Amino acid sequence: MIDAYTDRWALVTGASSGIGAELAPRLAARGMNLVLTARLEEQLHEPARELHTSHGTQTEVIVCDLSETDSPRTLFEEVSRREIDIELVVNNAGFGHVGQVEEAPLDDLHKMIRLNIEALMDLTYRFLPAMLDRGHGAILDVSSLAAFQPVAYMGVYSSTKAFVLHFSEALWAEVRDRGVTVMAVCPGTTRTDFFDVAGVPAWLQKHSSLSADRVVKVALKAMERRKQFVIPGWRNFLLSMLVRIGSRRTVVRESMKYFRPQKPTTKSDS
Repeated sequence: MIDAYTDRWALVTGASSGIGAELAPRLAARGMNLVLTARLEEQLHEPARELHTSHGTQTEVIVCDLSETDSPRTLFEEVSRREIDIELVVNNAGFGHVGQVEEAPLDDLHKMIRLNIEALMDLTYRFLPAMLDRGHGAILDVSSLAAFQPVAYMGVYSSTKAFVLHFSEALWAEVRDRGVTVMAVCPGTTRTDFFDVAGVPAWLQKHSSLSADRVVKVALKAMERRKQFVIPGWRNFLLSMLVRIGSRRTVVRESMKYFRPQKPTTKSDS
């Protein structure tokens, strides 16, 4: 668990939208200073000003596309150059793709793997040793309810989120006795613009959803309790249990009914 929030620093990737944008002010309200990173500079400076005005927090902006090779190292080195000790890393940057196999954009899928898996892993291993040396700190990884099963039409995305969940749980076990917490938050359908851009806007109408604010509240409470993972929403938790009851064949075939795309596209949260 984080030893204390006040005057400590948090790094939030994908801070310009979705869960990342919701999380930043909640951390600032707890007295944390923030390093915000995303691909687009213009989407970071206004939130940074608002955080300073509302909470008096120090906020550093680092523009970085973490899907690019070597960008996690560049981000880490820039944080180090600014002499900032990171107490909390929020690995939120990521994106998804919904589409038929024959229409899959291979370049985007490779980019998804670099961002959702490689960048998250890289940043974790770069920032974690200093936390272990200090004996306190935390890493919050944004996974998904999709991590608990294969999902038709979102095969690469659900696989990347399964990696995030397993990776986070493994590290949780390794570092929990050394004062550091690694936790995965696994939200289900969340009310952001992800589904509109992904070409499946009806998902929000057809399926129960939570606000990004609710997901953040649950995630922070669970992290403070040093849990290994958390699934916001009782309905989502029950769904994660149900997929363990059915056969794997049944589970993945059933997913086709719910995730059939209207059109293939991608949505970036970074």
